[in-house]
Amino acid sequence: MTLQVHNLVGGYSQIPVLHQVSFEVHPGELVGLIGLNGAGKSTTINHLIGLLHPFSGSIVLNQHDIATDPIGYKQQIAYVPETPILYDELTLREHIALTIKAYQLDHDEAWQRATSLLKKFRLENKLDWFPADFSKGMKQKVMIVCAFITNAQLFIVDEPFYGLDPLAVRDLLDIIEDRKQAGAAVLMSTHVLDTAEKYCDRFVLLSNGRVKFRGTLAEMRQATDDPQASLNDIYLNMAKGEQDG
Repeated sequence: MTLQVHNLVGGYSQIPVLHQVSFEVHPGELVGLIGLNGAGKSTTINHLIGLLHPFSGSIVLNQHDIATDPIGYKQQIAYVPETPILYDELTLREHIALTIKAYQLDHDEAWQRATSLLKKFRLENKLDWFPADFSKGMKQKVMIVCAFITNAQLFIVDEPFYGLDPLAVRDLLDIIEDRKQAGAAVLMSTHVLDTAEKYCDRFVLLSNGRVKFRGTLAEMRQATDDPQASLNDIYLNMAKGEQDG
């Protein structure tokens, strides 16, 4: 078992946003975290990466509890945020070097992996560029490269497709598939439902801070009594139900 989120209650200050949220992400699978704006996706991710502390419940990754063993937990995760976060004073080369040092990676092996990713994203000739020289999409690619040179057991990817061109989207999905095949787990928050339907193994649908559905697309179709429904159909029906409610 890789990631286990059990009865998570959390939020900001003393106001709960998440209510008894439970789900799992297993090795070798991509789980899509989906829901309307304000459903609790970002709050969930902020708890998973340790920026927020749960009011109650637990978050455990390979038997490392984030509450009691935060270092052991965080050493196993890599995070790609929705908005790229880079250091203005560091070049691309220095961002990669910093990641290698922070994760205590084997230098030669990590740079070999980085070189492959840089070529895939057409950044291999931009190692001495600073963030100010990059477009938003290029900054996003830098974040992806830095995350996927690690040996993380869990990759948390938040809205990764915004700012990426179609070729880069395909390249990212190929990278995720490679890491899945190597046994890593991936949790991806996204509103790009057509892509999620094609590539995600399971889904967690959040609504008002609660898990509304959890499982495969086939299981969600069965739960909604619509064997032909697309993920987009299920999502829109959920949105309509929330508005009518």
